[in-house]
Amino acid sequence: MKQPKLESLRQNIKDKDREIIRLLNERARISVKIGEVKGQEGIQVYNPAQEAKVNNYLQELNSGPLPPAAVKAIFREIISASRDLQKPTAIAFFGAEASFTHLAARLHFGDSSRYFPQPRIDRVFDEVEKGSIDWGVVPIENSLEGSVNVTLDRLILTPLKIRAEIYLRISQCLISSAKSMTNIKKIYSHPHALPQCQVWLKTNLPNCLLREAESTAAAVQMVRGKKTEAAIGSSLAAQYYGLNVLAEGIEDNPSNMTRFLVIGSGEGQATGLDKTSLIFATPDSPGSLHRALSSFAGRKINLSKIESHPVKERLWEYLFFVDVTGHINDKAIKSCLTELKEKTTYLKILGSYPKAEGGL
Repeated sequence: MKQPKLESLRQNIKDKDREIIRLLNERARISVKIGEVKGQEGIQVYNPAQEAKVNNYLQELNSGPLPPAAVKAIFREIISASRDLQKPTAIAFFGAEASFTHLAARLHFGDSSRYFPQPRIDRVFDEVEKGSIDWGVVPIENSLEGSVNVTLDRLILTPLKIRAEIYLRISQCLISSAKSMTNIKKIYSHPHALPQCQVWLKTNLPNCLLREAESTAAAVQMVRGKKTEAAIGSSLAAQYYGLNVLAEGIEDNPSNMTRFLVIGSGEGQATGLDKTSLIFATPDSPGSLHRALSSFAGRKINLSKIESHPVKERLWEYLFFVDVTGHINDKAIKSCLTELKEKTTYLKILGSYPKAEGGL
């Protein structure tokens, strides 16, 4: 049997593209109507629980050859564009444009959203609390460096809720205006990024001077137009500032992962694959933490994380940050929290939200 000619196959692609465009616009018109209903009923345009359900449904529909990650990336932008038609979504994020937090935010919300860099983590909380920006994205922990204490401190005080989480593998690149590493004499990056790449640097650029910068994105900005200098940062930073990627994946530990939180107002709906974060304090007496944790153990509720955090201005007093598997409206968790309240001196629910891929 003869294979179709190339032009015939290309015509088939054009026909499919025509149909895809028609269906995308049909979907967009329906999305606009959904936005109108949301507006009338006072419902937020961005709904992480609903979007998680849509993504799970799309993965069930997909029979290949497109891999799951490709389907997710394609529909992230479709959903982002649809959300923008309903109402533009504004997101504050910590750091400069093209920082890893910016990259995480874009991978979650898509390119149709509006992004507003903030110089400090507390400024992200401030902007969202004031209502001037809809959502915030902040780092909460890194697999190598541990928790971000500024974020933990603000979670204690904020009226906002955690509405989603994002896991991002931190892949570092060597970035420069130069086209090769031959004449590189000096390398800039964040104080955490430089030691994360020390083995690669000693092997490939042992004679280079290493200099610290405020952030990886700031480092990339510093080396623009300088042929003997390079920065360590994200591939997004190279693309954003028009520089060359001289080497990719130069981090020594490929399991370097950062977890980010999406913060905002409102409560999250259950998806069937959720996580709940909370803070509590126990009485200063023997066995009080054990008694508190028995509320979870007795109901076979999984604790994916527990971490102590010092109470500011109270020497040797601690709060416990806990992540549990499940939603606050699940029967077992609701019962657990009722019991836990009796065993603690302080209890705050930080939010129930969909579990992200790549996390516990």
